[in-house]
Order: sequence, then structure tokens, then C-alpha cells
Amino acid sequence: MMVDKRHLSPSGQAGPAEVPLYGFQPPVGTPYGLEVSTVEDFFAQHDDWPWNPPRPGRATFHYLIAVTEGELRHDVDHITRAVAPGQWLWVRPGHTQCWHPPGAARGPFILFEPDVLRSDIARLLAPLTAHEAPAVLTPHPDDGAWLQQTALQLLDEHRALGRRSLDVHHALRRSLLEALLLRLTHAAGITPTGAAAAGTGRGDTYGRFVDALELNFRDLHRAADYAELLGCSVRTLSRAAREATGKGVRELIDERRLLEARRLLGDARWDARAVAAHLGFTDPSNFGRFFRDRTGIPPAGFAAREGMTGP
Repeated sequence: MMVDKRHLSPSGQAGPAEVPLYGFQPPVGTPYGLEVSTVEDFFAQHDDWPWNPPRPGRATFHYLIAVTEGELRHDVDHITRAVAPGQWLWVRPGHTQCWHPPGAARGPFILFEPDVLRSDIARLLAPLTAHEAPAVLTPHPDDGAWLQQTALQLLDEHRALGRRSLDVHHALRRSLLEALLLRLTHAAGITPTGAAAAGTGRGDTYGRFVDALELNFRDLHRAADYAELLGCSVRTLSRAAREATGKGVRELIDERRLLEARRLLGDARWDARAVAAHLGFTDPSNFGRFFRDRTGIPPAGFAAREGMTGP
């Protein structure tokens, strides 16, 4: 079994009703943090899970699906995405996701941990792997057929475990994955600014900031906090963020806190007071103003609306 329920071993929860976070736990014998299957095999092996009933969750690894037939519907961060043939779905670590019934969707299904990628390649892929990058990717017309063929070659190599030495087997898998991802950086909606800035060192600063933000957004809320953590000046960090995203550091911090608030109020059904404490607000009323100023609706109103429209 290429993908099984062992992916659903929670690695930790911050509260009794929080959307669980799942670690990468492939079947025994799957080497080096990379697993490849197909959408149809995944669905065939799990008749009643995890889409009946829908169960939102988050993962520490990447889900990458190439749709070759049918239409795949998948919720990513509270939005239902419809992925047509020729498009790719990318669920990045930390995104809340929820499966829909399988329907007629077909195509390669790739799961991989971030550290599978070599560090120099990871820097080039920063705009593609960024938390805020598009969930649905439409490849450049010149790349579509090549990408699908490369994904099928990766699937074939993954299934060929034992045909050659383990080191060569994994080197081939990683090389195919990296080549595929590098071609995907030309997809619509992916801007190369982060990779271009990496040559100056500022792209790397931004990538390190994103990693630090994902780990510390509950506790660290000022640009100065992250600059100190990264060993750079606030000016350097701000410039790196502006070049990569067009946004300031404080705006990015607030966006990450807001996203978590939406997840907890919506999927996890936390009350506003618990969310405020979880996100480091000393006063629930301050959290209420923060949330309302950015969404136009108070936390209780958002939770009530999500409760009416959720699964």
C-alpha cells in the first residue's frame, strides 16, 4: 500500500478540538521521505476515508497531485479548489485540507518532506514551495506534457524499488522530483522574485523568515523579534520580505496569525477567547479588533457563518 492511514498519526495538538497535524509516515520500506502513488490507487485503497465524513487536517509534508483525467475537488485553507485535467494541486505543509469524494479524478500523487530537496534546489524553488503560493497550478503550455511524463517516470522509478541499489534508486527519484518542480516554477501565478533575490542573499533571508514564522507566529509578533532570531537587521529582513512578496514583515506576521485564527474558529470550532490566548493576545478584545479590522466581521460572526456552511 503506497499511501495508508499511517499518514493520520497526529504529531501533536494544541487543544482538544484543533485540526490535527500529521507527520510523514509512509509504509515500511519506502525510503527517504518521498512517496509516489496515483489518485485512483489512493481512493481505491480507502473506500470510506478521509472523505466520508470529511475530516480536515494539516500535514508536515507536501501533497502534489497532477490531474490527468476527471476533476479533483479539494479544500485548501477553507476554499474548495476544482482542479481540471492538466492542472496540479499543491497542498503545502501547514495548510488545512479536506478531501472530497473521489469522482473520476486520475493522476500521479506525490508526497514528500521538505528536506528531500537539496538545499541549492530548495532555494531556487522558494517561490513555488512558499506557504502563500497558489494551491492550483496551471503549467506553461510548453511544459504540460513534459511534466506529466516526468511524473509518470517518477512513479515508475518509485515502484522499481529493488531494481537497482538503494542509493541510485533514491538519487533517481530525487532528481526526477527536482526536475519536475523546477519546470513547475514557470506555472501561472508563480513569480521568480524570491529565487532571483536569492543570488543577493535576501531571498535566503526571506525563506528563513518564512520557516521561523511558521514555528513562532503564536509567540513572536514583531519584525524585530524575527530579525534577532535570524541574526540580521530589521532593515535587511524588511527588504527581503518586500522583494519576495511586496509586503512588510508585520503584514506577513499578521496574515499568518489571521489564517490560524480562521482555521481555529472555522474547522476546529474554538471560541474567540481560546483563539486569542493561543495566538498570544493578552486581551480577547484586542483579538476581536484585530480580526474584525482584517475581515470585516467579528470572530463570533465568522465562527457562526462557518458553522452554517461547513461539513
